[in-house]
Amino acid sequence: MDLSEKINTDLKIAMKSGDSVRLNTVRAIRSKIIELSKRGTGSALTQEDELTILLGEVKKRKEAIEMYQKGGRTDLVDQEQRELEIINEYLPKQLSGEEAMEIVKKIMSDVGAVSAKDFGKVMSLAMKELKGKVDGKVVQEIVKQQLGG
Repeated sequence: MDLSEKINTDLKIAMKSGDSVRLNTVRAIRSKIIELSKRGTGSALTQEDELTILLGEVKKRKEAIEMYQKGGRTDLVDQEQRELEIINEYLPKQLSGEEAMEIVKKIMSDVGAVSAKDFGKVMSLAMKELKGKVDGKVVQEIVKQQLGG
């Protein structure tokens, strides 16, 4: 079952359950899917497109949480965190820091990276491999740490 089908099924379930936060969150994802599918290319959404949609929604929620925390709006922080948890259900299984570190070390040995000059090369390959599985900031920190940056 692709993301679009799962979202439509979950939308019906959320409507019946009366969970307004889940309903609004699933609707937002569905809206992005529809928007992207009508972009005029005529091709179906790829897993990469679906992942991009979800990561975009995650980023919005994290930025909103940060702004609401600065503004002291704990009620809105709680709602955004709940939405973030719902979106995370659709993302691939998240890797631990140790698992991500092992993948970065393998990439470094494959490309022969040894210094901070190799940061860009390692980072681009690591993000391709780990996109959606680990937060980009975590990957960046691991790469910097491993290259002594």
